[in-house]
Amino acid sequence: MSEQIIGPGKTVTLHFAIKLEDGQVVDSNFEGQPATFTVGDGNLPEGFEQALFGLVEGAKDSLQISPEHAFGMPNPSNVQRFPRTQFEDMKLEKGLVITFQDAKQGELPGVIDRFDEQSVHVDFNHPLAGRELSFEVAILSVADAS
Repeated sequence: MSEQIIGPGKTVTLHFAIKLEDGQVVDSNFEGQPATFTVGDGNLPEGFEQALFGLVEGAKDSLQISPEHAFGMPNPSNVQRFPRTQFEDMKLEKGLVITFQDAKQGELPGVIDRFDEQSVHVDFNHPLAGRELSFEVAILSVADAS
């Protein structure tokens, strides 16, 4: 039986950690249950998936993921301005995360970027947009997707 290689049509079980440039851990499952995904199912951003291509069961690696292949670059048009009156009952501070309702009635997190007496600027970019990330992985199994 030949060794299974990560690529299209494969189901992968792994432990992972996502770290910032300074080593701060953003997300990790090394202490808990491993994650399982099928390449292309949307559970993992495409850039993270492609970084795994070619790895095999038992592999351990630390992969650098550029912002373009992770969560993209910040888009200035994703910073929206709202009237201060919409936040009358809130104590605002820079960096505060607020959940808004999107057009489909889903939840959309936004981060207070800046505010004054008239307006509040909310950043709807992904919090990791523009960040170079380290993706540490331990591949537990690779199998053909059923």
